[in-house]
Parts: sequence; C-alpha cells; structure tokens
Amino acid sequence: MSKVKIAVLCSGGGTNLQAILDAQAAGNIPHGEVVLVVADSREAFALKRAESFGVETAVFDKREYPRAARESAILACLKAHGAELVVLAGFMTVLSAAFVKEYEGRILNIHPALLPSFGGVGMYGLHVHEAALARGVKVTGATVHYVTEECDGGPIIAQKAVEVMEGDTPEMLQQRVMREAEWVIYPKALEQVCKKMRGDTI
Repeated sequence: MSKVKIAVLCSGGGTNLQAILDAQAAGNIPHGEVVLVVADSREAFALKRAESFGVETAVFDKREYPRAARESAILACLKAHGAELVVLAGFMTVLSAAFVKEYEGRILNIHPALLPSFGGVGMYGLHVHEAALARGVKVTGATVHYVTEECDGGPIIAQKAVEVMEGDTPEMLQQRVMREAEWVIYPKALEQVCKKMRGDTI
C-alpha cells in the first residue's frame, strides 16, 4: 500500500517538524511520508531540518507574495507534489476558507493548550502560555486537531496534559509543553490519520 504523501507548512524553527521527521525515520509513521516542507520565510530553520532528511522544500516568502497570491502558489505547489495531507507546524498564517476547502478534512494543526481553552485568534506561541499562567490553571497541554474555517475550532484528534509548575515562566511552560506533549502526540496523531486515510482500522 502506498504511503500518504504529507506536506508540512512551517514559519520558523520547525521543532514539531523535527519530531515528525524523527518519528518517520524511526519507522513510527508507516502509513505516511513527508514529501514536501513549505515555509513562508527564507530564514525558517525548518528548511534546514527538512534538507538534512532529504525532504524537498519550497519557500513563498511573506515579504514577496501578497497573502492571496501566496496561498495560491502554496496550493499549486502542494498539488504538484501530490500532497494528500497538509500538516501545520508553527505556520504563522491563518489559512483562508478557500484554502481550507481545497483540503477539507485533510489539514492538521497542533495547538499548545488543551482546546477549547486558550484558543482562537491571537492565541499563538508564548501568548497561549502567558494566558494560561495568568488564569492560574494547574494543567495545560497540547491539542492536535483538524483545521476548519473556525480558528482552533476543528474536531480534536489527540490531546495530552502537562502539569503547570509553581514558578513557571511562559518560556519554561512552553518548553515543557513542547517536550512532554507536542513532540509526543503530533507524530502519533499523524500516523493515526494516515492509517485511517488508507482504510486501515485504528
């Protein structure tokens, strides 16, 4: 059976991309394969991570493409590579309804909180952890979900809780959530979705 062709969209360092590529190399995503990494910045370190694994890359820099033209170019690139599943890994642009419709039910994202808590417009990066600490929650975590037109509102695929420690800063909490939740559940959820796409029982 052929593997699901995965395209990963990134904007920055690509730590979740690294977790996915490491899992793939270890044989933990047998039903899928990352065939393309797309970045919207030429400086994205995710590109170097992809190249070190021999994965093809493409860049559609925010400074060179207006948003609509950038989305059109990305879509054309995805289709040219036969991408069947789109994975967002620190992609800092909210996708338009038109883009989501093209890959409806086949776009995944990871959010650094237990949705529906601390999600929605403006909730990204350290902002999420700042909000969690300001609220005084004792447990936070990460959520893998399908992308829909509603920001952070798509069906949940997987979640993992992480304890908030006394004295945590947003930066400390961000690192713990990545280590203990994001890098653990994203590759597993990806394999689960690829397996389902290929018609295997989960």
